[in-house]
Parts: sequence; structure tokens; C-alpha cells
Amino acid sequence: MATVHRWTGSEARALRLALRMSVRCFADHLGVAIRTVSKWEKLLASTEPRPDTQAILDTALARSGATVQSRFETFLSAAEQTPAAKRSRVGAAGSRASEYESWSDDLERSAVALSRQNFVFAEHLLGRWLNRFTREELDDGGLYLFARSTALLGDLRRDRGAVTGPLSAQHAYTRARSAFDKLDVPRRVAQLDLSLAVVAEMAGDLEIAARRYERLAVDARLSRRDRARAKLWVGTALSKDGEHDYAARVMMTATRDFEELAEPEDWTVAHQKLALAHRGAGNLVQALRFIGIARDTGIAESPLQRVRLDAAHGHILLSDPATVDDGFRRLDQAATLAAEFGLSHQVRTIGTIRTMTAGASGARSR
Repeated sequence: MATVHRWTGSEARALRLALRMSVRCFADHLGVAIRTVSKWEKLLASTEPRPDTQAILDTALARSGATVQSRFETFLSAAEQTPAAKRSRVGAAGSRASEYESWSDDLERSAVALSRQNFVFAEHLLGRWLNRFTREELDDGGLYLFARSTALLGDLRRDRGAVTGPLSAQHAYTRARSAFDKLDVPRRVAQLDLSLAVVAEMAGDLEIAARRYERLAVDARLSRRDRARAKLWVGTALSKDGEHDYAARVMMTATRDFEELAEPEDWTVAHQKLALAHRGAGNLVQALRFIGIARDTGIAESPLQRVRLDAAHGHILLSDPATVDDGFRRLDQAATLAAEFGLSHQVRTIGTIRTMTAGASGARSR
């Protein structure tokens, strides 16, 4: 979530533009006088709202959605560029503000497409800008958009299962991290560190991933939500490494954090991971209870989350001889949906579960 340590007129104007409000509407939205907002617009960084108004602006930003916060960061980054710096860029003909706004809009559209696993459309939107500009020719406002686009490209490749290599999530995340580091945006750098830890876990480097998660779970650069996610993923790596009981305890603390933060999607994911940890520990009653909660509260619009829930449920059902057939049916459903949306990592994971179950069944029959 975007945060501001100290509001000036520049940050206030960036929030107004992100909300797409006129000066009058923005004043009404905040409950302040129109002349107050006009003063911010005129004096920008040379004026600071009063302490009580600072709190009002904090609340307005916190209550805005992810799309507005994304636009806010983009406008703020672009506003920090001096006219001289903008004129010095090769090929820059006047202000690129309108191009940057279009780019920001495409980023929002690509994020929505990714949430629905519409990879082709998301890749088209991202490629439109990443192929248009080189990193070297961009000012800081453009570099910020370039970094966000590259991070989203990493998310796309991760969800598609391209974990390592020159055209992988790891490569995209590393490039995005470098850009945010150059821009001195520590929160974004830490978020990319978190994404790189996820990639390490997906690649099977569980010990490395767990160590990174542990550091990030107490990293002050991250929001409380991101720290809770890191804590949850510590448990995931531990569970995959066979430490199921300890993993479940770690995950439970993250689950309580998500509940306090009112983050229903993360809370659901935490219950899914808790279910798998209890399955690994041999506690099928608890595993079924937690996967039931996850399935009842899961977000149905996301094919990726449906695949994950069905695969986890199938994995648990396969652990009981009485429900093996139901487990295979659930895995088949998950595999079909994963293949339909090009979720190759999930397809491979489901195949591994089936192979392990078949191998265990064969060993028992002998």
C-alpha cells in the first residue's frame, strides 16, 4: 500500500489526479475549503497541510483502491522530475505526461488481465510499452512505470511456470528490482525481494527461500500485510521441507495477522496452506476443516486460485484410502483448468502429486 511520511502540496495534487477529481470535488472529498486545495496546487512542495489535514490525506489515500494508489505513485514519481531533467532526455519532445498516463492505464488493465489469467492480453499490454522505450531514455517517471511493467511481466511468467532462465520470472524480477533500487524506492525493492524468494521456492530451493522469507517477515521496508505474507511463506517452505507441525504454527500467526488486517484473500490462501501442512503432519481432520474454510471463502473469479484450491483438496483426499477416487477426480478437474489457462507450474505440481500417490499405493500393495 502507498504511504506518505509527510504531505506537501505535490503529494496532495498527485492524489487528486490519481482520484481523477477536479479541485472542487477533491476539496469536497476531503472536507476542506477549495482555496486550501488551490493553494496546494499553486505552491506544491513549498507548502505543507496542517497536521489535522495531513491525517485526512492519510485516510483518503489508505481508503483508495489499489488502482488509485498505483496512479498516485506514478504521478508522484513523474512530479519529482525537474524541467531540466526532462529536457535532457534523448528524444523527449516536451512533456510525456499524457504518454505516462496511458501507460499507467495499461498497467492497471494488465494487472486485471493477470488476475484472470488472461496472459496473452496482459503480455500484449506490457509489451506495448516495454518494447517502445529503453530504460536508458526514460526519466524517473518513465523508469518507475518501466519497473512496474517489468515486475508485472515477472508475475506473468511466474504464473505461467517460467521460473528460471533468460525469459523467466526471476530475470524480470531482477531487472525490476534494479530499476526500483536506482529510483531509491525501498518498499518496491523489498517487494521484489519477496517475489524472488517465491521464485526460489518454486524452483525447489527451499532452504534459500525460507531464509529470505524469515528476513523479509521482519523487514521494516515492507507493509504489515507483506510481512505477514512473508511469514506465511516461511511456513510454506518449511512444510515442503517436511517440518509440518512447525510450519502450521508459523502459518497460524500469519493467518491471525490477515484477519486483523481485514485481508480476506490472503486469509483464504493461508487456510489453504494450513490445510496442506496438517495433511503433511497426518492430521486429516484438521486438513479437511481448513481446506473447507478456504473453499467456502475463496475468490471464484481467479482460475489460478480455483486450481490451487482443487489441487490442495485433491491432495488431502488422496491421503485417505476411503476418498482416493474423489481425490483423483478433484485433481483431474484442477489439471484440466490449469491446462486451459496455461498454468504450467500447477500442471507439473498436480502431475507430481499423482505420481507420488501412485508410487505410495504401489509400495503398499507390495
